[in-house]
Amino acid sequence: MDKLLITGGTPLAGEVAISGAKNAALPLLCAALLTKEPVTFTNVPDLNDIGTMLKLLAQMGVKVDRQKVGAGGTAVTLDASDLNNPVAPYEMVKTMRASILVLGPLVARCGEARVSLPGGCAIGARPVDQHIKGLTAMGADVGVEHGYVHARTARLKGARLFTDMVTVTGTENLMMAACLADGETVIENAAREPEVVDLANCLVAMGAQISGAGTDVIRIRGVEKLHGATHRIMPDRIETGTYLCAAAATGGDVRLTGTSSAYLDAVIDKLMDAGCEIDSQRDSIRIKAPHRLTAVSIRTSPYPAFPTDMQAQFMAINAVANGTAVIRETIFENRFMHAVELVRLGADIKIDGNTAFVTGREQLDGATVMATDLRASASLVIAGLVAKGETLIERIYHLDRGYEHLEQKLAALGAKVQRVK
Repeated sequence: MDKLLITGGTPLAGEVAISGAKNAALPLLCAALLTKEPVTFTNVPDLNDIGTMLKLLAQMGVKVDRQKVGAGGTAVTLDASDLNNPVAPYEMVKTMRASILVLGPLVARCGEARVSLPGGCAIGARPVDQHIKGLTAMGADVGVEHGYVHARTARLKGARLFTDMVTVTGTENLMMAACLADGETVIENAAREPEVVDLANCLVAMGAQISGAGTDVIRIRGVEKLHGATHRIMPDRIETGTYLCAAAATGGDVRLTGTSSAYLDAVIDKLMDAGCEIDSQRDSIRIKAPHRLTAVSIRTSPYPAFPTDMQAQFMAINAVANGTAVIRETIFENRFMHAVELVRLGADIKIDGNTAFVTGREQLDGATVMATDLRASASLVIAGLVAKGETLIERIYHLDRGYEHLEQKLAALGAKVQRVK
C-alpha cells in the first residue's frame, strides 16, 4: 500500500492549477443516466472515486469514453442509450458513498433501481433515509432488502418535499429524479452548496426546468425527456482551500489558478483573520502568509457557513499558530479522528465531545501517522509540511480519492514530498 513521505520545513512558493471538483463531478456523471443522448463533461478530475463511478455506470450498460485533453484535465462522454442493468452492487459501491446518487436518476429513467447501501469514509452516520423519504413521497415503492435500496414506480409524480436535515446528496438525488417526474416538485430545506448549483446548471442545459438552485427552496417541473449536453465541471473549492491552508501553515507565497474565491468566503475570511494576505482575481487566488499565523476559531455549518470539509485542515494550521483556537464540528459526530494523529506530530489538542481546543506550538516533529478519511489525510499532509524532519503518512488511498496528483502539485511548489511503496 502506498505511503507519502514528507520532509517538512520548506515554505511553499509558486503557482499550481486547481482541478475540477470531485463533489460536483460525481452527481454530474450520474445525471447522464437521465437521457438516451450522449453527455460530455470537461475538467473531470483524475481520482479514484471518479474511476469507481465510471466503472459502476459501465456495468449498468453506459458507454464510457474517457479522453485526456492536455492541461485542461480529462473529458468524459457518457452514452446511456443502452442502459440495461439498473443495479449498483455492493462490491462496487462499498468504498464510495456517492454511489447512492444513481438511485434517483435510475428510478426516474427506468422505473426501478437496486442500489447497495453505501460505505465510504468512517466520519459518522450519513443515513440515506432522506433519499428514501423523498422518492416515496414522489410515488415510488421503496424498501431496504438484504442491504439494498430497492425502488419501483410506473412514473414518479411531482411532490412537495421537506428534508429533515440539510443533505447535499439528498438534494441532488431528488432534484435529478424530479426532472422526469409528472408535474412540479418543490424541495424545501434544500442544500445550497455550489455543487448543487453546478448540477442544476447542467440539468438545465439538458432540457430540465429548474429554478431556485443555490437557495433553500428548489422548484423542478418535470419534462418528458432530457437531451445531451456539454458541461464544464466547476473548480474544486475544497482542494483550493486545502492548498491555501498548506501555503498559510508553511509561511508561503502561492498563486492558485483555474479557481475562484466566490465559493470560499468563510474560508478566506478565516485565513485573513489568521494574518494572511489574499488577492482574489476572477480565476485565480494568491495567498501570502506571515512567518507565524494567529489562531482562529471555527464552527462548521452547511453552506454558505464554514465547510466541514475544511475543518481538519484548519486544525492543522491552528496546531502551529500563535494562541488557542476552539473548533466546533456540528455536521458529523465522528470527525476528529485526525486529532489523535496530529498529537503524534506534537500538536496540543484537547477533545470534548464535538469541540476541539487547539493550542499552537512553534514546532511540530515528524512521525509516522495514519490517514483515517479523505480530509483528515489533508490535515496530516499540511502538518507534515511544517513538521521538523520526516513525516510518513500511511493509508493514503484516502488522498487518492479526492486530491488529483497531490505529490506532483506540492513538489511544484517546492515541497519535499514523495510517494513510497
